[in-house]
Amino acid sequence: MTEHGDPISYQALQRGTPISSSDDIALGVVERVIDNAKEHIFDGIVMRSDDGLLWVDAPEVARITERLVTLTIDAATAKEQLTDYAPGAPEYRANVRGGRLSRFFGGGWKRH
Repeated sequence: MTEHGDPISYQALQRGTPISSSDDIALGVVERVIDNAKEHIFDGIVMRSDDGLLWVDAPEVARITERLVTLTIDAATAKEQLTDYAPGAPEYRANVRGGRLSRFFGGGWKRH
């Protein structure tokens, strides 16, 4: 286990989890996780930042742990490349009910 907790699935990622760049600069927090339901794959994260809601595409996510999401890009690249979020793919929102076991078994997010 690291200082940021164990690695977890994107499906267990909690709203409000901090997101940092590859050079350890705080960029924002998780607002939503986007999933491609047809293909059962992680599509990306909607990040709440000082600039509003930004889209973080799945290839830009290097690591997801219990207490931190780390991106593959540095802060300067993030400022240039991350775009405003535009809804499209199925979205999941944190389920405020349910504890750690619920999240472990996939109950931590509700489709909306």
